[in-house]
Amino acid sequence: MPVTYDLSGKTAVVTGGAKGIGKAIVERLTSSGAKVHVWDVNRGDINSVTYTKVDVSNPNEIDSAVAGLIAQGTRVDILVNDAGYLGPVVLYEKHDPADWHRIVAVNLIGLMQVTQAFLPHMRKWGDGRIVNMGSLAGKEGLAKLAAYSAASAGVISFTKALAREVADTGIRINCVAPGPIDTDMIRDLGPEAVKAMINDSPMKRLGRAEEVAHMVAWLCSDASDFNTGAVFDMSGGRARY
Repeated sequence: MPVTYDLSGKTAVVTGGAKGIGKAIVERLTSSGAKVHVWDVNRGDINSVTYTKVDVSNPNEIDSAVAGLIAQGTRVDILVNDAGYLGPVVLYEKHDPADWHRIVAVNLIGLMQVTQAFLPHMRKWGDGRIVNMGSLAGKEGLAKLAAYSAASAGVISFTKALAREVADTGIRINCVAPGPIDTDMIRDLGPEAVKAMINDSPMKRLGRAEEVAHMVAWLCSDASDFNTGAVFDMSGGRARY
C-alpha cells in the first residue's frame, strides 16, 4: 500500500530543492498537497513549484525572499533546510580554507540564517514545522570530510537547542541525518568511494532520496506532533548511536 501524507492547504519552503534529496522532498511534499517554494542557486526542473534564486550564505538574499513571501500574504507552514555543500574529500591540513569556510557558511550558518528569518513569523502564526537536513557525518565524524562533519554536527546541536526554546509553542523542529544516499553528490566522489560506502552499510546499498523524503514528509505532518528536537538517522543500520 502506498504511503501518503495529507499536507493540503500547507505552504512549504525548501532550500536546496532543485536536485538530489531536496528535489525528492519537494516532489513528496507537492504530491501530498502542499504548495512548495524552492530556494536554490540552481533552478532545476521540478514542475508545480515556485522558484526563487537564493544563496543561503547571503543574508540579504534570504531577507529579500522572506519579505517577498510576507508581502504576498503567504503563511509558511513548513521550512525544510536542505541546502548543502559537501566539498572535496581531502585531508584537513590540505583543505583550502576558502572552501571549508564555504562548507560551514552553506551547511550551518545559512541554515541558521534562514531559520532565524522565518521563526518570528511562525511564532505569530502559532505553529510550524522546521526540518533541518544534517548528515550521519555529524554524528560519527568522517575522515577527509572534517569541515562537513563539523558543520553537520552543528546542525544537530542547533536543532536540539532551538527546539527546546520553542517547545511551548506549536512549532516543531527536527533533524534528519542521512547516511550515503544515491545522489549525484555521492556518485561524484567516484566508484571506489561509493563501493566503500556500500561495504560499510549493513544493508549493503545506498539509500534512496525518496526514502529520505518520506521521513521529512512524516515530520511535516500532524502525525509527528510530539516529536521535537529529535535526530532521525537514515543510514540503513550504519549509525551506531
